[in-house]
Parts: sequence; C-alpha cells; structure tokens
Amino acid sequence: MATLATQTIALAGLAPTYSAAAGGGDKCEVGDRQFLHVKNGSGSPITVTLTATASVRGQAVGNVVVSVPASGERMIGPLSADLLQNVSDGLCGIGYSSATTVTVASLRI
Repeated sequence: MATLATQTIALAGLAPTYSAAAGGGDKCEVGDRQFLHVKNGSGSPITVTLTATASVRGQAVGNVVVSVPASGERMIGPLSADLLQNVSDGLCGIGYSSATTVTVASLRI
C-alpha cells in the first residue's frame, strides 16, 4: 500500500503526475479541497472504494464506491476528513477491484 503524494493545483498550472495503482490499495490525504483523479486504461470497468471511518449514532457509515468505466476516468472528491480520515494515520484508504492499467493522482485545489 503506497501513500500518494498530494499535488497542489496553482494559478500557474499543474501537469499532474500519475502513479500506478497499487494492487493492495493506496492511501492519500483528506480535506475539503482534496480529490482523486483515477484513470482506467483497461477494457473493463473497475471499482474504486474509499474506506469510510465515520459513524452516526454508533452505526458505521458505508464506504464510498465509485465505478470507473473501461478506458475512462473519474474525479472523486472532495475527500472529507469527517467521513474518510483514518484515526491511526490521518489518511484515506483506497482500494481497487483491479489495479492493472489503472493510474491515480492525489490533487488539492
């Protein structure tokens, strides 16, 4: 499991760097200006799962699940701390149904 480096978008522009999705999942920072850009290079759709850590009245909130179509991409966010921040490391856990030909970038506005 790799921790994705956060890249900040600026007025001067940003040419984001994408990392190969890790087979065992990744982690990234959380925040109201934080999001993920996931690109799926395969011929089949994949599912990206963000591990929810919140609870309401003692009941766990469900994970955030996003489908990324074949040869498609998705912007996912904002990654709210109150929903997704793990108490042990302060990061959001990211899982992929398949990591083959999937690239991801952690971005902040």
